[in-house]
Amino acid sequence: MSKLLYIQSSPRGGRSKSISVADVFVEEYRRLRPSDSIDTLNVFTADLPAFDGPAVQAKYNILHGRPQGPDDLRAWKAVEAVIERFKAADRYLLAVPMWNFGIPYRLKHYLDLLIQPGYTFGVSPEKGYFGMVTGKPLVVVYARGGEYPAGSPSAAYDMQKPYVELAFHFMGFTDIRSIVFEATLQGSPKEIEARKKTLMQEARHLAAAISV
Repeated sequence: MSKLLYIQSSPRGGRSKSISVADVFVEEYRRLRPSDSIDTLNVFTADLPAFDGPAVQAKYNILHGRPQGPDDLRAWKAVEAVIERFKAADRYLLAVPMWNFGIPYRLKHYLDLLIQPGYTFGVSPEKGYFGMVTGKPLVVVYARGGEYPAGSPSAAYDMQKPYVELAFHFMGFTDIRSIVFEATLQGSPKEIEARKKTLMQEARHLAAAISV
């Protein structure tokens, strides 16, 4: 039995365009792999630990080989629990809207917890930086109100998709597949719904592709 980690990064629930398409992926994945478990984590409702003074100090204690104090150790154990839950999955699905050309702040918080040396990436004189979460596929459903086609002037404003791909590549992911729901605030409701239905079909196909 395998585990799919479904990461939602919108507080809008069923009204979220990214979640509504990703939910279709989950529906098809569940149909194809009924024995698999699906762990759903919404970063807006999850109890993510603060990455504040004690957690940062704990990180530097590890980097410099210093012993942990009680507060630092307690803070780091909470960070480790988030990383362990993440690394326990075999496949990943991420639903992410664009906020101010980038990603929601709670998703950034989650990634800041995950991207830790010795846990999700390493570094050596021979290889430099290298990812430690390898051999696992990731499907990302993006939603954005405008359009940011490659090569266009507006592409420079897209700090959503490039950042997500950079962060997961850094952790070792090489199989990253994308569904991009663009122009969710442009056109008539009928046109938007038609685009959504097309992408839902694409989600079903990707669910089948990573289920083999």
